[in-house]
Amino acid sequence: MSFSTWLLFLSVSMAAAFSPGPGVLMAISTASSQGARRAFYSSAGNALGVFIVATTAVTGLGLVLKASALAFGLLKLAGAAYLVYLGIRLWRSAGQQSAAQALQPAAEESRLSTFRAGLLVAVSNPKAILFFTAIFPQFMPPDHIDPLRFLLLTATFTACTLLSHFFYVNCASWLKRNIASSAKRRRLAGRSGALVFIGMGGALLTVR
Repeated sequence: MSFSTWLLFLSVSMAAAFSPGPGVLMAISTASSQGARRAFYSSAGNALGVFIVATTAVTGLGLVLKASALAFGLLKLAGAAYLVYLGIRLWRSAGQQSAAQALQPAAEESRLSTFRAGLLVAVSNPKAILFFTAIFPQFMPPDHIDPLRFLLLTATFTACTLLSHFFYVNCASWLKRNIASSAKRRRLAGRSGALVFIGMGGALLTVR
């Protein structure tokens, strides 16, 4: 792969990664409630999910999903239901406990639960699978799968994803320190995040 081709893929990846989505919202919610360090687990889970989704697309399973209305519909429904579920838990917890406690019910399992939530958000998003199915073939050899190129493209997109999470998490941490200091503001921020989760779940159902 030429350097100019990689730069083109990098620009596409940056644009996609910095477009706010469920993974970014998950990281922001965790950072706002438990701090930037805990958001690392959500972002790590999301990064693993990105790798799984990319592998799914390159191996041809993405084309099967794209061609099968039933498979796509089931994944879309599962992804939407999970986002709405997160939104409802976040809404119920606002003003009573931290948003992270809404997403991680047991304190001793909170890190694992945060990681798992980030992973599930990534792999249950059919839009991500369609993105990789449409974009990756344009940067891969037409007659075979190049493992080194696949790893380079996947690593590039994953790095862009982590960079975008780092940016949004730091913004959320700054807002937490300087703005959302009162219980009323924390409750408003939590419920606003809950509505965004639910809205994303509803929007996911409209994807065709």
